[in-house]
Amino acid sequence: MSTYDHIKETFQNEYKERNSEYKGRLTRWSAEPPIVRVPRPTNIARARELGYKAKEGIDIVRVMVRGGSSKRKQHGGGRKPSKSGRYFTRAKSLQAIAEGRAAQAYKNYEVLNSYFVGKAGTKEYYEVIMLNRQSKVLASDPYYSAILSQTGRALRGLTSAGRKHRGIVRKSYGSITLRPSKRASMHR
Repeated sequence: MSTYDHIKETFQNEYKERNSEYKGRLTRWSAEPPIVRVPRPTNIARARELGYKAKEGIDIVRVMVRGGSSKRKQHGGGRKPSKSGRYFTRAKSLQAIAEGRAAQAYKNYEVLNSYFVGKAGTKEYYEVIMLNRQSKVLASDPYYSAILSQTGRALRGLTSAGRKHRGIVRKSYGSITLRPSKRASMHR
């Protein structure tokens, strides 16, 4: 096994066992603000898989998102069954919400990707990999320059977490039923 495989396995075991180091980390994070820039990734193996490199212009932001269903204060709009609910699940995943919040907090950065780092009660923590738009180092790299050309990736659902709720993760045979057809959208 490689070093990164050992790091991934250790991180997964910490989460499953809820050991003291993991609990201490979550306790420290709960005292911090919901959106914090961190010096280095917590799970370096996962960050490297998603495109992180220790380069100038690439930063990591940890975002806390509260999970659970959202509650409507009062039901209204008639006696239709669709209007009588009080608890509603979100259309976006918590990871996509975390990416959007990081993008709004850091306007001069573009979201590359994100990954899960912890959960305590209803709070979930994600680390978002951000690219600085003004970085000359990233502009000279063809991979990062192509991503920087897509402005507002997180808010338009172009990251991997955003693509999942848009239904375009798979684009092969048999996945047509997962995506809304153009014909159906034209008849609305």
